[in-house]
Amino acid sequence: MSGTGKSSALVELSKLGFQVVDTDEPGWTEWSDSEDGFVWREDRIADLLARKGGPSLYVSGTVSNQGRFYRRFDEIVLLSAPAEVLLRRIDARTTNSYGKPPEQRERILRDLAEVEPLLRRTCTVEIDATRPLVDVVNHLAKLGCEPGRQGASARPSG
Repeated sequence: MSGTGKSSALVELSKLGFQVVDTDEPGWTEWSDSEDGFVWREDRIADLLARKGGPSLYVSGTVSNQGRFYRRFDEIVLLSAPAEVLLRRIDARTTNSYGKPPEQRERILRDLAEVEPLLRRTCTVEIDATRPLVDVVNHLAKLGCEPGRQGASARPSG
């Protein structure tokens, strides 16, 4: 969900030496009339996930076709926070204008009610995104550093 701190967490994870990809950035998604929304470009995501070795990879974003890739991730992470926290953060942020107009705020609240429960059912880890960013990042980093996870992937959504 918008406002959970996904982008901020990715910035901090990158500073720690992890590989990060925010699929909200250009080139990772395309419009799908059949899905009535943006979907991951499956060729690009497949190539990204086919990499061998290197630091753990964190992929962020929420799209309707993400479930096709779940088996290729070690963890599916949901960052969650109540509506009032999300809207307050969106009001205060200066790096992203999404969520400022009333129609986008309505979409965010609708997604929180309709999409977040679906994400919660498929995630393997849920992190309370009301906690300080450093705590969220430490929790995510710990997932990427667990034994046997050389080149592991985690996908913060929400």
